[in-house]
Order: sequence, then C-alpha cells, then structure tokens
Amino acid sequence: MDRNKTLLIPHIAELDGCLSPDDAIALLEARAPRRIINSVNWQREYPYRPLSSFTVAHSGTALYIDFFSRTNYLRAEVYEDLGPVSQDSCVEFFVEPRAGGEYWNFEFNCIGTLNASHRMVRENPVRLTPDELARVQRTASCGSRPFRELEGLFSWNLLAIIPLDLIGVRYEDHAIEMRGNFYKCASATSQPHFLSWNPINTPRPDFHHRDSFGKIILQ
Repeated sequence: MDRNKTLLIPHIAELDGCLSPDDAIALLEARAPRRIINSVNWQREYPYRPLSSFTVAHSGTALYIDFFSRTNYLRAEVYEDLGPVSQDSCVEFFVEPRAGGEYWNFEFNCIGTLNASHRMVRENPVRLTPDELARVQRTASCGSRPFRELEGLFSWNLLAIIPLDLIGVRYEDHAIEMRGNFYKCASATSQPHFLSWNPINTPRPDFHHRDSFGKIILQ
C-alpha cells in the first residue's frame, strides 16, 4: 500500500468564469483526473467501503473540489455550520499549506453544512468566523434541508470552492507544494466508515494525523 501519495492539482483559470456549479463540475470532469477515496484503514472495526471519489483543480484564486459518493445509508441531521457533520454522510479535506505550520480542516455533510477550523495541534482549533465560513461556497446535490437517516442506495455529490487566500496561499504561476488528505466518513450512520485518499497508520480513526498527509502540488 502506497503511504506517500502525490496529488497534482491542475491550474484551470477558466473555473472562476463558470456561470453555474454545473458548469464548474463539467469543466473539472473534462480536465482534472478523478481520484478515489478507498483506503480502509481500520478494516476490523469499520470494513464498509462506499464508492467515494473527488476531482480537484484550482483557478489561481480558489480550490474547486467535487466530491462524489454512493452509499447504502444517507444522513444529514446537522444543519448549522460548525456542528458535528462527521456524524452525517460526510466528505472532508484537510490541508497543511506550509510544512510545520497550521493545518486546516474542511468537513461537509451531504447538504453542505460546514465544520471548519485551523490549528497547530488537534486540541486547539480556531473555528472559522461566520464571514470566513460564508466565503466557502457549497453546492450539494441533496439540497440544503436536513433529514434523518435514509436506507437504500444513494449517489450524491458536493462541490466546494475554497478561496486560496483563506488558507494563506497566494498563487503566482509557479508550483506550490502542500500536504493534506481527503476523507469520506459517517460515524453515526448504520454503516459507520472512515475512508481516506492517503492511507492512515494509526490504531484508531484519526483524520488529524499529519504524518499520514500526502503531498499536494498546485501546478
């Protein structure tokens, strides 16, 4: 198992000119490779592996991430930002823009509710302010109304647009190396799971394990 993945994020300047989220998603699908979130890091306790993936590119001013998942249960009970969205059907992006500096966590449930903060260590988060949260654009195929767990087979996607300056990054037409990981989880559903893009080597679920971040390069 490759524990040192590298993700090249293409520069697609035209993303900022898209007139709709659907246009941005179509551009991502056409020009950015789709990556799989399929590392089952705690097989014995949490073996379930729903089909989950993402495409990502940057425009020079923002990261555009289109998450996709197909699951047997769907839940979206958290409707206020900064709530425990990881209990719901959730996708996440963690990023360390500078080696040894703060890292940022962006966690979205399937209706676009966002929990986000930055910190040096897990125990001391600095929550995003309402103005900062509002800068992260979210478009969810499940809509925006909360609902209790549903059983069946559900496919859903979420487009997140994260301004680069929000995480302290300024792109000037040269490659920028960062570290990070992408996740799929749903801790309070009938099939709890904790998947990652880059494998995690810890005895129990821990998405904050920075040693398990992969290399991310803005091209």
